[in-house]
Amino acid sequence: MTRKTSNLPGILAILFAAVVWGTTGTAAALAPDVGAAAIGAAAMGLGGIAQALFAWRGIMRAGGSLLEQRRLLLIGAVAVAVYPLAFYSSMRLAGVTVGTVVTIGSAPLLSALIEYVFDRARLTMRWVTGAAVGVSGMILICTAEGGMQAEVVSVPLGVALGLIGGLTYALYSWTARGMMLRGVPSSVAMGATFGIGGVLLLPVLVMTGAPFLQSWNNTAVGIYMAAVPMFLGYLCFGFGLARVRASTATTITLFEPVVAAVLAVAIVGERLPPLGWIGVALVVTCLVIVTMPLRLFRPAARRETAG
Repeated sequence: MTRKTSNLPGILAILFAAVVWGTTGTAAALAPDVGAAAIGAAAMGLGGIAQALFAWRGIMRAGGSLLEQRRLLLIGAVAVAVYPLAFYSSMRLAGVTVGTVVTIGSAPLLSALIEYVFDRARLTMRWVTGAAVGVSGMILICTAEGGMQAEVVSVPLGVALGLIGGLTYALYSWTARGMMLRGVPSSVAMGATFGIGGVLLLPVLVMTGAPFLQSWNNTAVGIYMAAVPMFLGYLCFGFGLARVRASTATTITLFEPVVAAVLAVAIVGERLPPLGWIGVALVVTCLVIVTMPLRLFRPAARRETAG
């Protein structure tokens, strides 16, 4: 009973993060003069550095522990730097709905595979079923290209970048969770990971960020992206990640594509044909299947319960 109660705040925090993350594609679309690389570098770069500053005292106190976990830290930081460049480029090429669904929809599946390879967590038929449903949904979304808005540039390339985004998202979630399980506080693990990743993104922001200064609208979009989805959202995600497994956390964030799709249709004016909406529904169904009460990774669950 205690464990179930303690997990609820973490689940709610991750759901909140998923909601604010779902606004990023629409926010980016409101600044069309700003390139995808600039949007990603500003959002994750400035937001990541803000997280590091917020957790600075803890990072200094946990310096020895972070040094011991430097391999996980560096892998996670590189993943943080790559993720926004792939994610926002995916949305610009394939549209907000497709880019978000593919990136976020693939992350739980890739996260589970990472746990299977590195943590020796056993996959079950329930996970395989959920994965099959999720992949089917993403395929349907991709095949709906013909009925989408004219501004879509290249769905196949956008999907490929979305999968890279999903992999890096799964990777930094797994490394941060790994540091937390080894005694590093969640704010420190997230702050250090995102801080280093943010520093890696600064050169990209310097080279591509001039459009942010060309209008108040562009500036407001940049500030919002860094402050709300990236800073506040990832603080909540880190809080939740300390309480649930990485694959579970990334699966809960499948709610993000639902928010993104609704906003893209209502505000941006995207049109997704019925086949695409069936694909979105299948991705959400994957969320329901994978988050059912039965444990998907029993060996890992026993280890975490013991810890």
